[in-house]
Amino acid sequence: MRSPLLDRSGAVVAEAPDETVAAHYGEPYAEQRALVAGQAMVDRSDREVVRITGPDRLKWLNDLSSQKLDTLAPGVATQTLFLDPQGRVEHHLTLVDDGTSVWGHVEPGSSAALIAYLEKMRFMLRVEVADETSAYAVVTVAPPRPAGSPEQPATLTVPEGAIAIGGDVLVPRERLAGLPEELELRPAGLWAYEALRVEAHLPRAGFETDHKAIPHEVGWIGAAVHLTKGCYRGQETVARVHNLGHPPRRLVFLHLDGSVDTLPPHGAPVTLGAGASSEGDGEDGGQPGQIGFVGTSARHHELGPIALAVVKRTVPVDAVLTAGGVAASQEVIVPPDAGRNVTIDPALRRRIR
Repeated sequence: MRSPLLDRSGAVVAEAPDETVAAHYGEPYAEQRALVAGQAMVDRSDREVVRITGPDRLKWLNDLSSQKLDTLAPGVATQTLFLDPQGRVEHHLTLVDDGTSVWGHVEPGSSAALIAYLEKMRFMLRVEVADETSAYAVVTVAPPRPAGSPEQPATLTVPEGAIAIGGDVLVPRERLAGLPEELELRPAGLWAYEALRVEAHLPRAGFETDHKAIPHEVGWIGAAVHLTKGCYRGQETVARVHNLGHPPRRLVFLHLDGSVDTLPPHGAPVTLGAGASSEGDGEDGGQPGQIGFVGTSARHHELGPIALAVVKRTVPVDAVLTAGGVAASQEVIVPPDAGRNVTIDPALRRRIR
């Protein structure tokens, strides 16, 4: 559904899967600074909106997903994951309960699959699921914040008839064209949001995740996964990694070589830098020597070119990397020793065998 804000002067279309919104409006760095200062809004109306109603909605979602939702208070924004039976991420939902309904938004093109799964799991419970994408649009009025920080700024003003989900707002879609004037905020493109998301070390489903991603790898433990809430699909993998093992990969933040004109695209191979011994094996069709992939790269108004990438857990934390041919230094987001919070006595392990 093409955004009417693309008709504004200077609007440049974003790349897939966000091609229905603007990447920027001619001033990418100024738009970033305005968003940080609380003076801009980002059109993210390509995201899809789901509404769940009925008295059983919170307990039902609590039983199906990774976050503890049965005691969620109205107005409190949170995140949850829907995992497959092996614990791999299928959907990431950002949501809030308004006292009568749960409102959430998901990645472009993913709501149909999520709703189909939820419909199969309704059984005799008093819940209804609806796609509200045609009626509501997602806009962001506050910069992305690192995990663990307050999601919603105290000064956030929510227009009448809109629903706040942290720094995101669901607004009636027919008001989207005039929303910057209504809120007295300048429009900022998706590039501004993505650069600040990368700076905040926040993963995005489909970018920092692939078909085999598990929550521990990208730092969703805590933010989107409650470790003691009880059973849900994929919970065994989450518990096993947390208590007994380590995730096979880890999310890293990259400072990219600023002398290179281009940014590595999503999916570009990450390899060890020159002079380092390669441990990559080109698995999953990757290049020989590949030890990871680029999730998102961006140009930050202060930090310069930066990126998020997923690499093998065993890659040394001080290793210089190459991301899509661009030299990069790494900062740890998910530590190599994540997980394994319980130590098993080797003698006991032998007796179990």
